[in-house]
Amino acid sequence: MRAKPTKPRAKNGQIRAERAALHGTRERQRAGHRAAGREGPDLAVDESIRDDNRTEDEKVLDWQHTDPWRVMLMQAELTQGFDVLGKAVRKGVALFGSARTSPDDPFYEVAQETARLFAKKGFDVITGGGPGIMEAANKGATLAGGKSIGCNIQLPFEQKPNPYATTLVDFRYFFVRKTMFIKYSVAFVVFPGGFGTLDELFEALTLIQTGKIHRFPVVLVGRKYWQGLVDWLRERVLPEGNISAGDLDLLRVTDDPAEVLAAVLEQHDAPVRKRG
Repeated sequence: MRAKPTKPRAKNGQIRAERAALHGTRERQRAGHRAAGREGPDLAVDESIRDDNRTEDEKVLDWQHTDPWRVMLMQAELTQGFDVLGKAVRKGVALFGSARTSPDDPFYEVAQETARLFAKKGFDVITGGGPGIMEAANKGATLAGGKSIGCNIQLPFEQKPNPYATTLVDFRYFFVRKTMFIKYSVAFVVFPGGFGTLDELFEALTLIQTGKIHRFPVVLVGRKYWQGLVDWLRERVLPEGNISAGDLDLLRVTDDPAEVLAAVLEQHDAPVRKRG
């Protein structure tokens, strides 16, 4: 009887490299949280999706026992998100930005004012539900008497939702959370941030560019912060033929909350077209 082929075990050098990378990730998390004033016990890493500590043989043997349950968890999160946000959101504007922005940062005040203007115009403000720019936006919407919605992500290290989101939904999977932002928003407003913020930005641009969703406004707030990225797209990515000239028109850049609102109102259709 022929033995079934198995994947080769990871070599010692690869194992050491993976452990070093994981250690580096944890150290960067700790440093970021210390800088943001969120010190605490050692931060864990959620390895349940990738199962990085198991051998290749163990992954093959356990696949049929774990992945179907993950699919059910993902389905449950999608169902919960659609149920809650489908009832809560009429026309939402998603505001993104760093969780590390402190209340004394000028962008915190700009985000709060931007959210206030949207709330006064009848838009529902949607954020990631955490601290920093997200907190500022939820605060601005709440103080203006508008709907203030937080789509919080469960992380290996504790991230408490901010106290200003009047409707809060918790997610474990980033892709489910991003689906909610896309489905229930008529515009993205992007403040200075890191990898997570860039992820949301380019996810929206990709879906618009490829025709997966109707075009909606994508506004970058902070000319000085974003100009280097915009210049790189124009001077490097465009000449290389990796994007078209019209793709750059998908972005608007400003420093003024009133201009953010005007850019969204200019492009916003009423009634709002539903996105699938």
